[in-house]
Amino acid sequence: MAGELFIGLMSGTSLDGVDVALVEFNTAELENAQQLHVLHTHFLAYPSDIRAQIIALQHPTDNELEITALTGNTLARLYADAVNQLLGIAQLSPNEITAIGCHGQTIRHKPGFADGIGFTLQIGNAALLSELTGITVVSDFRSRDIAAGGQGAPLVPAFHQAVFSSHQANRAIINIGGIANITYLASSGTVTGFDSGPGNMLLDSWIKQHKSLDYDADGAWAGTGQIIKPLLESMLKESYFSLPPPKSTGRDLFNDAWLAHILLNTNYRPHDVARTLVYLSALTIYDALILDCHDYNQSIDAIQNEVYLCGGGARNSLLKNDLQQMLGNTKVSTTDELGIGVDWLEAIAFAWLANRCLNQKTANLPEVTGAKGARILGAIYQN
Repeated sequence: MAGELFIGLMSGTSLDGVDVALVEFNTAELENAQQLHVLHTHFLAYPSDIRAQIIALQHPTDNELEITALTGNTLARLYADAVNQLLGIAQLSPNEITAIGCHGQTIRHKPGFADGIGFTLQIGNAALLSELTGITVVSDFRSRDIAAGGQGAPLVPAFHQAVFSSHQANRAIINIGGIANITYLASSGTVTGFDSGPGNMLLDSWIKQHKSLDYDADGAWAGTGQIIKPLLESMLKESYFSLPPPKSTGRDLFNDAWLAHILLNTNYRPHDVARTLVYLSALTIYDALILDCHDYNQSIDAIQNEVYLCGGGARNSLLKNDLQQMLGNTKVSTTDELGIGVDWLEAIAFAWLANRCLNQKTANLPEVTGAKGARILGAIYQN
């Protein structure tokens, strides 16, 4: 093949499993990410016991250092299975792959915590993954940005800028996974990116409690309920929503305990709570676009706003319809229309980030993360 082959691995806050993408980069076109070619994709679901263990590790627990390390080994084996399955589909050998870009599974994300620097922790034992696959692995993408005073997230806006920017439109790329994050690409070239708040995470947990389902397919259950205005108002009092960017969040804040505290001494119908959670996700995305994406309200006739969804939430028509109603005439579509499938964008992005690291090119956007400057991201486990 003419270019270098990279594999991107992504397992996000939704905890459904690992997305894997095989991406070809032409070495003569490194500065133009629009020239990347997605050759194959694959998904490997998390076993229920692994998912439960990861959720338990979001908060301090007995013997958590040992449990965290061993869970990281288990994830490395799962990641290796996913990679090997992808290689089988593509009929490729490990020595044909330049590197794997592995995000790992976030256990804690606390930028700025305690000493002003804080930390982020993604597990998955990249060294073991390299041993199991025979491929160089690039991982730990967030730590360098945090060390430089940044949030360490979101990192994908740099990729969005490279592949989705347009001089003819302002584009918002909204990834709705467990957490919802926004990249706003103004036609002028400026980029804004941050986490707006919960995406699917609270709803997934709620339907698991009440229906023993992993997620609410297409928002069908939530769609049978009504929005509870007092509950919505209580949730919107969360101080995170009013923080200005740069900002990022995760299960450290938006979790079962957060929702249980708000629901204390209430007796709402479960499907009404579900409906309110969907509306909360849509409303906080909308508010973030209006309040924190400064070019959004300054569009002129020749430059229109376009909104493209990706992640699991892009398949929730109830959430998408809520957002469309709030945004009025603004076009709301998915990244499928831009040539990258909604389920694979982040895995592709981490292949791109690994490519950047090995070619010694910076990959964070200081205006997004708040870091002191542009940095080369990632730790390399050479094979």
